[in-house]
Amino acid sequence: MSVFGNPFGFRTLFFKECKRFTAVLGQTVGAPIITALLYLLVFAQAMSGRTPVYEGVSYTAFLVPGLIMMTVIQNAFANTSSSLIQSKVMGNLVFVRLAPIGAVEWFVAYVGAALVRCLLVAVAMLAVTAPFLDLPFARPLALFAIFVLGATALAAGGVIVGLVSQKFDHIAAFTNFFITPLSFLSGVFYSVKALPPFWATASHLNPFFYMIDGFRYGMFGQADAPILMSLAWSFAFAAVMSGIALKMLADGYSLRK
Repeated sequence: MSVFGNPFGFRTLFFKECKRFTAVLGQTVGAPIITALLYLLVFAQAMSGRTPVYEGVSYTAFLVPGLIMMTVIQNAFANTSSSLIQSKVMGNLVFVRLAPIGAVEWFVAYVGAALVRCLLVAVAMLAVTAPFLDLPFARPLALFAIFVLGATALAAGGVIVGLVSQKFDHIAAFTNFFITPLSFLSGVFYSVKALPPFWATASHLNPFFYMIDGFRYGMFGQADAPILMSLAWSFAFAAVMSGIALKMLADGYSLRK
């Protein structure tokens, strides 16, 4: 027996969401790779040897998992939020509303499609960078767990913002004032142990820090925070975001307007 009330509706919505980004696969995968490689080139040249990182890990290798997870965070959020706001603006959300699809089917379809997109982007980035760097994948289970939790949390956050927003400008504002600053202040380009005490403490209150730090632990077996703490923060953040998104979908928030 399926866990979904309407498995056919779920599959249809899931494949519809996947087709949104596979139709422009070059843009979906190529744009994040180019952006990440530019960051890698600039920061590796400017900061290599000047910023302390982990023992036995080059600064360039240190950057890679942080850039991958930052890209995952941004793509997970963008995929769900842009899909919902596009459906609102184009007026085709009504066709999804007419279908007998429950809140769980909606949520899993949107978040599942976002996870597929993030996986494609992460694998492509690893394929481009791994041949040139020493990336040992020391803790693959931790790596995968943090990836799933982080992508789920931000995809659920994208659902929330997509439901609340009424136009593309609202999505852009949230991205510019929340997602991007939190991403840059999460230790992507540096170890937080090198920060002054105040900023190091502030970084430990940022949930994005635990996603990036936990992903880096999965790659190198070393991190600024204990892996159990990173997993706990990532799980709690994903649970809260998912709970809010499911509640809003179940209540039909902004869907009946």
